[in-house]
Amino acid sequence: MILLTGGAGYIGSHVAVALLDAGLDVVVLDNLSNSSPASLRRVQSICGRPVAFRQVDIRDEEAVYDALKTYGVTAVIHLAGLKAVGESNQQPLNYYDNNVLGSMRLLSAMQRAAVKTIVFSSSATVYGAPSYLPLNEEHALAPTNPYGRTKLFIEEMLRDLHAADGDWRIGVLRYFNPVGAHESGYIGENPLGIPNNLLPFIAQVAVGRREKLTVWGCDYPTPDGTGVRDFVHVCDLAAGHLRILKHLKAPGLLTVNLGTGEGSSVLQVIQTFEAVSGRAVPYEMGERRNGDVAVCYADPILAKNVMGWKSTRSLMQMCADHWRWQSRNPTGYSA
Repeated sequence: MILLTGGAGYIGSHVAVALLDAGLDVVVLDNLSNSSPASLRRVQSICGRPVAFRQVDIRDEEAVYDALKTYGVTAVIHLAGLKAVGESNQQPLNYYDNNVLGSMRLLSAMQRAAVKTIVFSSSATVYGAPSYLPLNEEHALAPTNPYGRTKLFIEEMLRDLHAADGDWRIGVLRYFNPVGAHESGYIGENPLGIPNNLLPFIAQVAVGRREKLTVWGCDYPTPDGTGVRDFVHVCDLAAGHLRILKHLKAPGLLTVNLGTGEGSSVLQVIQTFEAVSGRAVPYEMGERRNGDVAVCYADPILAKNVMGWKSTRSLMQMCADHWRWQSRNPTGYSA
């Protein structure tokens, strides 16, 4: 049995599908602060298999411990946490409380339950401003916002835990920019309020929920002046969790990037989305935002060499799958 924290969220629901399709049993813990139980009902419809669910906050150590023991959990995939960079600048204590304290309580419950296998959802934000590209796992770690620092602190906690007890099996996945949706169009990204990420904002403009997109910065040293990022399909990302679980058969700690190794600019993404959706995406140019970098993309070779993972879906497929989800669910799960 795999315990999936934050499993009702965007990435979590896609990881749940990947696990179920691989024949694994799943129990989801989620406090539903930024997700919907409807996603899990749809996961069950896609896979034709049940998902156990408990509405639990990972800061509730006793509730986490009870779930670990009740379901006979053998491994944890830890995705629960707050994830908006801008919000983290405004509410840093909330981010440290949810992300860092929550992870500490989760690990404490796991230790008590003698469950010593965990895959942690980290982020490329731990690198901060790139000093070279592509970003490999040896790059210096210098996050520029509280969200990124919470991810780094959790990584350090895991490294210390493994150093103290060599029986732990730990995988750290540094995501780049997850986008897209399941090919069924049945589950996808469903941000509450104003989207923080590029693709859901573009999709909401295309479907008519928002008037226009603001492109933050048009004078970067890039081919078209807009920022360049490494966008990776959420289903490729979900497959990475299966790969690292299979790799963690012996005690150890592995940290890998999950990205395509290629960058796409904001304008390229807009143009690709317009092409696959047949909809115009009006936009205006705005000033650069503090903390944004010009270019950021992964060196994913370690994930390929060590655990046989590589991204397989193009930017066009990412946009097409995202549009299929958004066009069929214009108001998200609330429909």
